[in-house]
Amino acid sequence: MALNMIKLVVGCDTVEDLVAWHQKGQPWIMHTRQTPKRAAELLDGGSLYRVFKGVILCRQTILAVDTVGEGAAARCEVTVDPEIIRVAPTPRRAFQGWRYLEAKDAPPDLAGDVDGEIPPELARQLREAGAW
Repeated sequence: MALNMIKLVVGCDTVEDLVAWHQKGQPWIMHTRQTPKRAAELLDGGSLYRVFKGVILCRQTILAVDTVGEGAAARCEVTVDPEIIRVAPTPRRAFQGWRYLEAKDAPPDLAGDVDGEIPPELARQLREAGAW
């Protein structure tokens, strides 16, 4: 089973905002301070799940995990696939940094463009009510 990573998105309210914010022609890289100790498991088919305003909305496959710099200036760069896969909106409490997300706890992928018809806030409410 692949191990996944989950991280809050700051500065974007929707998946569309994230896509618009990304600089075209640049690799999709998520920067963080700590390098995961279980990086090999993340690279074995793991994904980066993104939390927007308390709800997991999408994921991207992790392609590489690299430590850049040395000493106090060291940081981690997680390169992800540019393809964004939408997942069933799933509530998630706020946290700092990133966390591991076991495959059994990961939200299922949505087929096609199902959630494009439903506003994210409504999708969150439906999920919390157990109707979706």
